[in-house]
Amino acid sequence: MWILFAFGSALFAGLTAVLAKIGVSHTNPDLATAIRAVVILLFSWMIVVLTGGELELPALSFKTWLFLILSGLATGASWLCYFRALQLGDINKVVPVDKSSIVLTVFLALIFFGDSVSVARLFALTLIGIGTYLMIEKKKTVPGTSSSGYAWLVYAFLSAGFASLTSILGKIGIDGVNSNLGTAIRTIVVLIMAWLLVAIQGRLRALKEVDNKSWLFLIASGVTTGLSWLCYYRALKDGVVSVVVPIDKLSIVVAVALSYLILGETLTRRSFSGLFLIVLGTMGMIFF
Repeated sequence: MWILFAFGSALFAGLTAVLAKIGVSHTNPDLATAIRAVVILLFSWMIVVLTGGELELPALSFKTWLFLILSGLATGASWLCYFRALQLGDINKVVPVDKSSIVLTVFLALIFFGDSVSVARLFALTLIGIGTYLMIEKKKTVPGTSSSGYAWLVYAFLSAGFASLTSILGKIGIDGVNSNLGTAIRTIVVLIMAWLLVAIQGRLRALKEVDNKSWLFLIASGVTTGLSWLCYYRALKDGVVSVVVPIDKLSIVVAVALSYLILGETLTRRSFSGLFLIVLGTMGMIFF
């Protein structure tokens, strides 16, 4: 059953990338992250209340609180970097780099959880690494702007690094805990972190400038993120980290396909080859 939750996470994560890309087109990415955090908070706690998960709150240990909070901080940092990268780059470039976090996550899982990594899986990880490299291409800059063609890449790699920490810390934090409750607690941390950053930047007044289209897509992306999280951490709780994470990364296929159909983003031969290797390596991580 946990494998189905992992695939559900991939589907909703792919939808999130496209919805969020549209939402941040005319909105500051930090403010967009804060808006989405509100939606996810309401959504996740609604699920907790409906399932009676809030009854477990008094029984949570200090260790559980600590790692859920740390996981929330890592998630917030990953979000901030991810949506900045989405604003600067194309989905079909940003998402594969962000999903390269699988390589670091698997090695961290090997260290902290003793997950086995066979020769076949090492080969699969190599394919993912090569594929990610092939997906990296300089984004053409708009004349008159100061944005670097590779600025999106820096944020995408930072997003990947924090995402790896999120998976490991989250796995420890939800050990023996209702996964929905763990997700809801982490969302509180992300919410506080995101709005604090917006306040420090003095962007609270910018809320009035967010147009209706941006509101619609940011809210929709918040809902799909919430669904992805609920599926992902349910899968993490019952499954094996080194298998759940690769399945979740198949959201690359969903994101790239939708970016082509909805946004008209196309892949070069180099990028397509890279995507093929990433998917091939990901499938290898699942079945070997």
